[in-house]
Amino acid sequence: MILPTKNISPDRALLTLAGKVFDGLGSPRTVSGIWDEFRMQQEAHPVSYAFFILAIDLLFMMKLVSITDDGLIRRRVGGQ
Repeated sequence: MILPTKNISPDRALLTLAGKVFDGLGSPRTVSGIWDEFRMQQEAHPVSYAFFILAIDLLFMMKLVSITDDGLIRRRVGGQ
């Protein structure tokens, strides 16, 4: 599910979805704000909220994002 397989196309793999979420994180944002933008980007190929959350979980596991004290998700810079 993380990587594309013969049953999961590259545009549906979690790694691809996580990359799209990461690209949209130019500044710290709420989960719902990220979801709204991501949903509009994926309008032609809708993704469930559960897969969106799994993509964010993957970014956390890869230590590419963190959550601020006020609940915003932001990119991690330089191992912070």
